[in-house]
Amino acid sequence: MKVRPEFKQTEVGLIPDSWELRHLAEIADVRGGIAKNTGVRITDPVSVHYLRVANVQDGFLDLSEVSKIELSRQELARYSLQPGDVLMNEGGDRDKLGRGAVWGGQVSPCVHQNHVFVVRCRSALSPLYLNVWTRTRPARQFFLLAGKQTTNLASISKSSLGQLPLALPTLAEQRVIATALSDVDALLDGLDRLIAKKRDLKQAAMQQLLTGQTRLPGFTGQWDVTNLREIADVKTGPFGSSLHESDYVQEGTPIITVEHLGEFGVEHVNLPLVSDSDRRRLQTYSLDVGDLVFSRVGSVDRNALIGPSEKGWLFSGRLLRVRPNKQKAYAPFLGFQFHGEPFKALVRSVAVGQTMASLNTRILNGIPVVLPSVSEQTAIAAVLADMNAELTALEARRDKTRALKQGMMQELLTGKTRLV
Repeated sequence: MKVRPEFKQTEVGLIPDSWELRHLAEIADVRGGIAKNTGVRITDPVSVHYLRVANVQDGFLDLSEVSKIELSRQELARYSLQPGDVLMNEGGDRDKLGRGAVWGGQVSPCVHQNHVFVVRCRSALSPLYLNVWTRTRPARQFFLLAGKQTTNLASISKSSLGQLPLALPTLAEQRVIATALSDVDALLDGLDRLIAKKRDLKQAAMQQLLTGQTRLPGFTGQWDVTNLREIADVKTGPFGSSLHESDYVQEGTPIITVEHLGEFGVEHVNLPLVSDSDRRRLQTYSLDVGDLVFSRVGSVDRNALIGPSEKGWLFSGRLLRVRPNKQKAYAPFLGFQFHGEPFKALVRSVAVGQTMASLNTRILNGIPVVLPSVSEQTAIAAVLADMNAELTALEARRDKTRALKQGMMQELLTGKTRLV
């Protein structure tokens, strides 16, 4: 393998000549925690906060619920956390093994569980840099190989963790790298909080607007209570004898099934395709813009609105198609109503089947719906659609930022891009 100039080949890949390859035990102290022994009597005990595995998440600490433990003053001195300690889980899912967060002294005094390692960095290693490094590809590969797999979980020993290899620039460059990536983490955290807030606002708006508790300006009058058969045509998908998995082809017309029913419509992922001859044979199961499709079995409250990009597609035998009468119902309004928890709960309550919930045309036809005028339905749907569009844009921005962070990690933690 040809090595780039000013780079050297190491067990973690190519790194700059000026960087070192060190193992964790050479530049940090790895410490075990204390078990919570409830039956042991302690003279003059001290009650302190006690961090468990559940508190140590991937890159952050969840301190919403922190338990307490009584221990001796000698144990407190031995196991007390210090600001800058890196908490790393000793066990858990294999893909999360060794991940953790930096302790900032949020509560004091505080100790840690025996299933949580504390890594106390020496002068050559920045805690924030270590925390970032544990998410790199070389570190994840190390944990996959060093971790011992049990029935459902994996674990790593203290001595094995000490063998974690790190590509180590100067302390100043470590801090610059960690700061840059922490800034992106802060941006992602802010986007996550904003998305959660927007989702809550959307749910509140749905609750108010779809029930008539809040009316948009210019609309008055009573809403009508009817059932689905009065405002739409409901049809079951083709029976199993009409279409088999063996009929699927590499190129053709997509057929929608349960797994493609998403929150904002049909998800265009892993769609089965049928040939032109099967499409013509199954033409009565062709979808049009404004149709709504429901899961017929299993998660019977799942549904999706058909948009222009799905026009002419087919629906499978595991679905029911609802085609609204445009003179009585506006399809996007129904789509929002069908995604509301009250309607979903109603669907689940009327489903039949002891081992697996199921719907049929008779049940779905009989479900009651409450509707204002078509013009008010249209106005309400427009407000909620704007909220959906904002959520979609925010989620796209978050996904793009996550991809950017992955690219930054690859560049900064291998020395391909230098900030100092």
